[in-house]
Amino acid sequence: MKVQTIKDMVRKDVPIYYRRLYTGVAVMELAKKPEDYRIDFSIEHKPTGVKEISVAFLDKVDYPLIPLTKKLKDFIDILDSNGGLPD
Repeated sequence: MKVQTIKDMVRKDVPIYYRRLYTGVAVMELAKKPEDYRIDFSIEHKPTGVKEISVAFLDKVDYPLIPLTKKLKDFIDILDSNGGLPD
């Protein structure tokens, strides 16, 4: 299992400055073939300085959700750290 990319990312307008909401299509390699899943994800900065990332799948997923969600959260964290998310 590998996250290849997140395409068609769009940031939703939220009046809370410490929370950012996005939608997109996660392209993941599962069992040697690419699969597309529509996702919503958010990044929230807590008062303690901790970044909390949450992911919700909009499509049915035929794979265990816990490892899939963990890989996506790690990928989103790297994208955010490198400035790869839309403003």
